[in-house]
Amino acid sequence: MKLLLDTHTVLWFFGDVEKLSATAYKAIMSPENENHISVASAWEIAIKISLNKLRFEGGTASFLAAVEENGFTILPIKGEYVKLVENLPFLHRDPFDRMLVVSAIAEGMFLVSSDTTIQKYGATTIW
Repeated sequence: MKLLLDTHTVLWFFGDVEKLSATAYKAIMSPENENHISVASAWEIAIKISLNKLRFEGGTASFLAAVEENGFTILPIKGEYVKLVENLPFLHRDPFDRMLVVSAIAEGMFLVSSDTTIQKYGATTIW
C-alpha cells in the first residue's frame, strides 16, 4: 500500500517515535508499504527551520538525507493537485495539510496522520 506521511508524522518518525500510534509505526515499518513524503512537507519544514520554529539537526539538507536513507520517496506537487484544492471544503486552514489531502486522494494513498480535521476530508487515513 502507498502511504503519504503527514509532516508531523515524518518528524515524529525521525525524532520522537513514541508519539506515533502503534498502527502508524507498523504501517511505516512494513516492507510491503511504500512511504512517501510530499514536497509540501519538505517545504513546510524548511520554512519552519528558517523561522526558528523547528529544529532539525543539520537543517533541511539533513532532513532530505534522512528521507532518502529511509527509502522514502518525495512526492512532487502536480498541477492536478492544485486544481483539486480549489474544490476542497475549507475545513482546514493549513495550506500544506490541504495539499497533502488532495495529493493522497489523487494518488490513492493512505494518509498517515493524527490530525482529526484532515480525517474529515474523506481521504483514507491511518493512525
